[in-house]
Amino acid sequence: MTPEINREASPDINPESLWFGRKKVSPQEKTEKVLGVFDSVADRYDIMNDVMSAGLHRLWKNQFVRRVAPQAGGNYLDVAGGTGDIAFRLKKLGGEAAHVTIADINQSMLAVGRARAIDRGYIGGFDWVECDAAQLPFADHSFDVYTISFGLRNVTRIDDALREAWRVLKPGGRFFCLEFSHVDDDVLRDLYDFYSFRIIPQMGKWIAGDEASYQYLVESIRAFPERGALCQRLIDAGFGRAFATPLTLGVVAIHEAWKL
Repeated sequence: MTPEINREASPDINPESLWFGRKKVSPQEKTEKVLGVFDSVADRYDIMNDVMSAGLHRLWKNQFVRRVAPQAGGNYLDVAGGTGDIAFRLKKLGGEAAHVTIADINQSMLAVGRARAIDRGYIGGFDWVECDAAQLPFADHSFDVYTISFGLRNVTRIDDALREAWRVLKPGGRFFCLEFSHVDDDVLRDLYDFYSFRIIPQMGKWIAGDEASYQYLVESIRAFPERGALCQRLIDAGFGRAFATPLTLGVVAIHEAWKL
């Protein structure tokens, strides 16, 4: 269902840039701290995702890429996709003629992705670029599709990143974001909060030896804009249409937008 959207421009305040979880920080501090989190969890990222979501993250990503429906000859940009999870799925469905550029601010995550590409027998067809989602080193109108999966909430300046997404897409290009969202049912929300704040950090401690990073990841989910608010911010960034589709009772959502 398409949410009601106020098309008047909203203030450009990037409120997330001042918070690392529940701790107030400067934008530069947030970027550095997020880099530290993903340096810490990079080599165990998939294992922890499997444990935290009981494997559901794989189903969500499969559904996400089916929604993208990659085509042969398409030019795809996957942002915050260093581990290659989405890129490999795009290549599998789009075929060898689909070209995928993976952009990630974190060297450790990109290293994991490159190693996984080799393990899967990929020699070419991917570009791996270290960069900030809010300052992409690509020309205007370069890509047919922009994807970002479980990465937008970790961007320091979300509105800047959305404007960059609009800039690098070709006219008629599509934006897709898979991200944790907000459970709508009050009872289920309470259960989800208990699991998130009481169980997930302990899993991080027991399995990855890193409770603090997973505490941040949980807090970052709760700080992420609600579905209608993010759709509004996509419109403010220049997109002509935006809507969200909740999955698994609102635990995650796919956001889509078009550059008209």
